[in-house]
Amino acid sequence: MDQDDKSRQPAGDGAAGDAEFQEQWELVNTPLGEEWSGRTRYAAAMFFHKRGDMSYETLEVYRLCSRLDNEDPLSIIRDRGVGKAWLERMGRE
Repeated sequence: MDQDDKSRQPAGDGAAGDAEFQEQWELVNTPLGEEWSGRTRYAAAMFFHKRGDMSYETLEVYRLCSRLDNEDPLSIIRDRGVGKAWLERMGRE
């Protein structure tokens, strides 16, 4: 994870789950183009959706991109006009 990723990282929940949160944050930011990266991002997105940090519509974009390692889900989220809060958390508003 580069410095930009660290600076845009939202705070954890302050509980024992911070290590899990950190790991999932790194996974949802897996670089485009890496083998299985789409599936990795989708799995991490499910974590954030279950926490209430991500809407269903946003999660659906990650699902659609899960088999497309080179596809940027954040661009599609922005194009569809969904997940504004998520884009802000990701520093891509």
